[in-house]
Amino acid sequence: VQLQASGGGLVQAGGSLRLSCVASGGTFRRYGLGWFRQAPGKEREFVAFINWSGSTQYAHSVKGRFTISRDNPRNTAYLQMNSLKPEDTGIYYCAADPGRIFSEARNPNYDYWGQGTLVTVSS
Repeated sequence: VQLQASGGGLVQAGGSLRLSCVASGGTFRRYGLGWFRQAPGKEREFVAFINWSGSTQYAHSVKGRFTISRDNPRNTAYLQMNSLKPEDTGIYYCAADPGRIFSEARNPNYDYWGQGTLVTVSS
């Protein structure tokens, strides 16, 4: 399985971006899908998760501003990011795991990872 993340860029605080993650190979509809991010000098952290049935989970810092979704026929996951803040700056990675259960969403030991896309939010 290969994951290709895209959609990052430079945006002013308060703006929006939509990230995409396209998967190739495997059975996409069965995957749990996660988004993580890593800010400069910090550890990678959990952002959002969607399981095979569409249930979602968010980090407290992004809840109410970010929305994760999936389009199974297109083998694509999305992360809609609104009301962006400078502290949202970082490299955003998508991850997939066919065996990922909801309670393990925040554990970064996913089977597959994309290459990351850079999001920069200016103040």
